[in-house]
Amino acid sequence: MAEPKKQERDFTPEVDALVPEATSLAKSGKLQEGVDKLFALEKQTRNASDLKSTTTLSKLILDLSYDARDYSLLNSSLSLLSKKHGQLKGAVQAIVEQSMGWLDEIRQRDGVDKWLELIETLRQVTEGKIFLETPRARVTLALSHYHESQANLPSATPEDRKKSLETASELLSDLQVETYSSMERREKTEFILEQMRLLVLVAKGKDSEMGKGGKDTLGGGEADWIKVRVSGRKVNEGFLKETGNEDLKLKFYDLMIEYALHGSEYLDAAQYYHKIWETPSVKEDESKGRDALEHVVYYVVLAPHDNAQSDMLHRVFQYPALAKLELQYNLVKCFTTRELMRWPGIEGIYGPTLRATEVFGPAHEKHWEDLHTRAIEHNIRVVAQYYTRITLKRLTSLLDLTPQQTEETLARLVVSGTVWARIDRPSGIVNFRNKRSAEDVMNDWSSDMQRLLGFVEKAWMGMNAAQAAQSRVKG
Repeated sequence: MAEPKKQERDFTPEVDALVPEATSLAKSGKLQEGVDKLFALEKQTRNASDLKSTTTLSKLILDLSYDARDYSLLNSSLSLLSKKHGQLKGAVQAIVEQSMGWLDEIRQRDGVDKWLELIETLRQVTEGKIFLETPRARVTLALSHYHESQANLPSATPEDRKKSLETASELLSDLQVETYSSMERREKTEFILEQMRLLVLVAKGKDSEMGKGGKDTLGGGEADWIKVRVSGRKVNEGFLKETGNEDLKLKFYDLMIEYALHGSEYLDAAQYYHKIWETPSVKEDESKGRDALEHVVYYVVLAPHDNAQSDMLHRVFQYPALAKLELQYNLVKCFTTRELMRWPGIEGIYGPTLRATEVFGPAHEKHWEDLHTRAIEHNIRVVAQYYTRITLKRLTSLLDLTPQQTEETLARLVVSGTVWARIDRPSGIVNFRNKRSAEDVMNDWSSDMQRLLGFVEKAWMGMNAAQAAQSRVKG
């Protein structure tokens, strides 16, 4: 586009005189002749930097082509006008917005083919133009939704569905909307969420094809899952908390839950559900609030034990709302109480209810296995607090496991730093206390002596105060 320059002449009289003439020629079947006359005058107004007249003539050219249903002329004129030497930005913006306004009507009246032709023309016209980045994003979004709809057709084969979804995702992923200065914040967020949603669909499709080999490889949809996380970091969570953005907040955290569960990041999933539960509209709806809080409980107990998990577990346990959910409250209580929780009892009490939920249902057998693992790990931590030494046979009995499973679980907790333990296999004894060095003993003795001297000093001062009080009374 040419740099804006001062208007040299006002062509309003010439434009006012030509518009009726060109319109009359178009209606009488001489569309091309009328358009040619408009192009001739448009060149003069453009060279004179008459924005108003150039915009009027450009829009009229497209109007006449659209009214005559000559979409070939419409597309070629739109492309030609945008590429004219010294074309004014305001004029290009006006004809692009005008053409976008016809898209829905063209699709309904003249079919998808004509609609796609105009969409592609608009994408070509807006490509590489910063001042048209927002219209280009909107047009691309419409094209992306079209490709997604093709994937959902009953006649679509698995290969067609995969190709259509990948095309829809690639179209949106090419847009770096977070850098657009002309787009409103809410609309930016909506675009990013659409990018994430399509990436999740593509990733799930690839995972199902590959059998979801593992999260540490880039096979299947792992590359797309990484893109989901990158896109998620572009969303300002503070903006989502603002009034009027609850719909975006719920959609965002639903997508992040999908990402977290893909990698079995249970604590992240619990935190995302907690964000949903804190949303006013969810709390006001008893059913939605209950469902969200239940999921918070399920995923926080599934998460491996660490400081963050322990902190969240104890905070959730204090919520008054949790006390109304008897089963979930008791489940959390089991994990916060320093007592053994025998798996057969847990399975008998909570199993029927938990297995009927979506989280622990047949489709998520791994979640049930992980719950068993967390119960075992909890029991080992309890044993480590109350025992300095225990026979491996007794520990195996307390955990309701085989000796091999007991050793494997204990070794995993030792490696992660959750407990300190050493197994003496020849004697079959597990030590939960490390041998203390002379320095550690002396440090503890020094600390104890300081406390003792503090108590003595405090008692001495108390006795002196009492004696002084008695002497005043006698005096």
